Amino acid sequence: MTEQRRGPVDESCVLTEGPWTHRFVGANGSRFHVVEAGAGPMVLFLHGFPEYWWAWHQVLPAVADAGFRAVAVDLRGYGASDKPPRGYDGYTLAADVAGLIRALGERSATVVGTGAGGLIGWTAASFHPALVRRLVVLGAPHPLRLRAAIFADPRGQFAASTPTLKFQLPRYEHLLTRDGGAAVEEMLRRWGGPQWTRGPEFDAYARSCREAIQIPQAAFCGLEGYRWAFRSVLRLHGYRFVRLMQKPLVTPTLQLHGALDTASLPRTAQGSGRYVTAEYEWRLLDGVGHFPHVEAPETVLGEILRWSKS
Repeated sequence: MTEQRRGPVDESCVLTEGPWTHRFVGANGSRFHVVEAGAGPMVLFLHGFPEYWWAWHQVLPAVADAGFRAVAVDLRGYGASDKPPRGYDGYTLAADVAGLIRALGERSATVVGTGAGGLIGWTAASFHPALVRRLVVLGAPHPLRLRAAIFADPRGQFAASTPTLKFQLPRYEHLLTRDGGAAVEEMLRRWGGPQWTRGPEFDAYARSCREAIQIPQAAFCGLEGYRWAFRSVLRLHGYRFVRLMQKPLVTPTLQLHGALDTASLPRTAQGSGRYVTAEYEWRLLDGVGHFPHVEAPETVLGEILRWSKS
């Protein structure tokens, strides 16, 4: 295990200095921590679980250098953003993205989401199509494709989703923060491709995510999105969510997926194109697991720039 910071962890641990600017923006009734660089058409980056904005630290400056306004956000409940006890349903998380685009003074943006952030990206593009100019999704099937596969593929996606189904257990967040967030490193190692998890950069990345999950309430908030997805299946607002998500997506969408992804299986993600009526591309990344943005950042960067410039 990697050595962890001793003593209390606070939000300052995510305010890493670099070729970017940190600031706070009010949107959809909450305060969000955003990190931005560059000027031009906006590209908004949404991280996954168990990460925070740092997921994009290798890509963000390069996108800015290419002539874009690159903005990475700590999602609701993560990092230095607000951590309200509620608001982790699909409707609110999509509205967060829409509110951020407006609060940052833009009419629309290219949205890039990975993992849980990719699921939010799908939803934001579906619910707020005028604000999402183009969409890039990494390691995330369309939410309805994921839901269907969990029930229809018991030996595949259901088994792969078992770790996140455990998030339904009360007080499971305490297991995430125990031993300096050791469980977070175990998730990164389980879901990442072997070339990355055995490489020299893994320990530092895992250490940063372990630290961020120990910010008070971050672990609880990070799990709430998964809990809502499960609880909503048999509830009216979950039924409404499914009905709304069935509307075909009119946003040009690029889907990148690791061939070794053990969290969201490639065969689950491949069916997502049926929900897109606009321009759509699928690319499977050889040797890559659930975290393409840190496992193959140069490849991901090239694809983001290509799609954003189209």
